[in-house]
Amino acid sequence: MNQTVTRFAPSPTGLLHLGHAYSALFAEKAARAEGGRFLLRIEDIDRGRCRLEFESAIEEDLLWLGLKWDGPVIRQSDRFDLYRQALTDLSERNLIYPCFCTRKEIQAEISASDNAPHGPDGPIYPGTCRTRSADERQKKIDGGEPYALRLDVAKASAEVGTLTFYDQQRGEIPVDAAIGGDVVLSRKDTPASYHLAVTTDDSAQGVTLVTRGEDLLAATHIHRLLQTLLNYPEPAYHHHALLKDENGKRLAKRDRSLTLRALRQAGHTSEYVHEMIEGYFSK
Repeated sequence: MNQTVTRFAPSPTGLLHLGHAYSALFAEKAARAEGGRFLLRIEDIDRGRCRLEFESAIEEDLLWLGLKWDGPVIRQSDRFDLYRQALTDLSERNLIYPCFCTRKEIQAEISASDNAPHGPDGPIYPGTCRTRSADERQKKIDGGEPYALRLDVAKASAEVGTLTFYDQQRGEIPVDAAIGGDVVLSRKDTPASYHLAVTTDDSAQGVTLVTRGEDLLAATHIHRLLQTLLNYPEPAYHHHALLKDENGKRLAKRDRSLTLRALRQAGHTSEYVHEMIEGYFSK
């Protein structure tokens, strides 16, 4: 029987709240139940928003909760070469293309369309730069125009064929690779998008069970496509329920009264926090 490997991968852009605690405890419990390993990864690829003080606070809060991770803490900011290798692989197969559109231009084109396709996060990129010629693209690059690298989802899907992924609660799910359109894999100021970085890291770290909130279920369709394109192993998934406030609203980093630090400063114990979220493990 293969060893179960899970991970908790927060971004150091704020303090951890109860929802993060639930997610981390869920991942560790899933690993320990199978005698496996629980990893901690810091997803600090957005250098403009990430802060070292929040990274330190993450480790402090997790230790206060009684969580123990296996091996060293991995930071995405140390792994840019790994992401570039993946981009080079996709580029050599003509599966990505430069996109020179600004957010304002994309929104204007979407607004002008009578039937703009929508994904889980809103209108999908209309593919404006997908059909540009190689000469036109190179001219823009040589002229210094900023660009992002997008995945040509239609071409990528044709290469891999029909895919599925397995969720422990929902069973086998057919992959809808076009669910997010031609997603961005890299920007000038961010060497890898969330989609590219997380799939590359999960593969490199040997993660066998990805546990995360159900709000990321749609992203898994994109991740399964990338995993197959890059010949990464396929993990299993468990998209758990999200912790919500008394109004049914998902907990967010702006909910400062529910951060682990605030609860600790208010005199609550880690046992109290465990009791608050224990009931969610059955969801």
